[in-house]
Amino acid sequence: MKSVNEQRSGLLYGIGAYGMWGLVPLFWPLLKPAGAMEILAHRMVWSLAVVGIALLAVRRWSWIGELVRQPRRLGLIAVAATVITVNWGLYIWAVNNGQVVEASLGYFINPLVTIAMGVLLLKERLRPAQWAAVGIGFAAVLVLAVGYGKPPWISLILAFSFATYGLIKKKLNLGGVESLAAETAVQFLPALGYLLWIGSHGDATFGAQGAGHAALLAATGIVTAAPLVCFGAAAIRVPLSTLGLLQYLAPLFQFGLGVLYFHEAMPPERWAGFSLVWAALALLTWDALRTARRGRSEATRLAAVALAAGATASAGGLPGAADEPAPAAKSAP
Repeated sequence: MKSVNEQRSGLLYGIGAYGMWGLVPLFWPLLKPAGAMEILAHRMVWSLAVVGIALLAVRRWSWIGELVRQPRRLGLIAVAATVITVNWGLYIWAVNNGQVVEASLGYFINPLVTIAMGVLLLKERLRPAQWAAVGIGFAAVLVLAVGYGKPPWISLILAFSFATYGLIKKKLNLGGVESLAAETAVQFLPALGYLLWIGSHGDATFGAQGAGHAALLAATGIVTAAPLVCFGAAAIRVPLSTLGLLQYLAPLFQFGLGVLYFHEAMPPERWAGFSLVWAALALLTWDALRTARRGRSEATRLAAVALAAGATASAGGLPGAADEPAPAAKSAP
């Protein structure tokens, strides 16, 4: 059992990870006049540099040799890198084009999309409350689509791309820092090539906007890696159910920034859609907590039964042994 101090530190790590992910919309506008593609390319290049330094510090390299001998896992890493590239690029574009609220919706509905993909792709069975939550989430998307006159494409692409990324990561079974290193290694050459290409055409802002701007672009690597490191530290210290609750902090912060800081519009249909999504997430959270509580109760009951059985066996020996007559003493020859 984890100590109280360890669980407390794990909770702080988790809040730090999701808090940083939730507040990152404040960072991307600082990189203007760089466009979303240039920011994305810098994020890929500098993320590899940061995780490379981290791996060098802890001397954790053995996984590379194992990975290169497994073509199937290399293929999954390439797919994961492609999917997260779409997710990162669209998110940066959305934030810098006044779509923070819609981007936050993508991460609110992500758990529902993940559950739906589990049913469709992994043939998982859902409890009634989970089915209800998915149905409410689908209704929320319909409400938003009718209100806007079109589906909320930014939210849907962000949700489905991140859910797909999570599914691939589950199959890869690779540590967070190692996985990010492998994915950014795939992204590195295309990203560096793009930066060199726009630089040769005089369209790059790196170096042309002063040292401060260049430092901010380089900091994209830290912005990417820091919350991941905190998340990894939290994952080994707190229960999965706690992490599941903390994950809502990021889109909640993003939503708050979109409404209160960036002053994005919230017409009635958007409030209606978000309210349905929040209702679905509340139902999903209630069901998860109830299931976890039942699981703990059942585990406690089984442990008590096993302990009682062990105590009985220790006191009486093997079943029936106490009723057997004692063997006769042998006489001396």
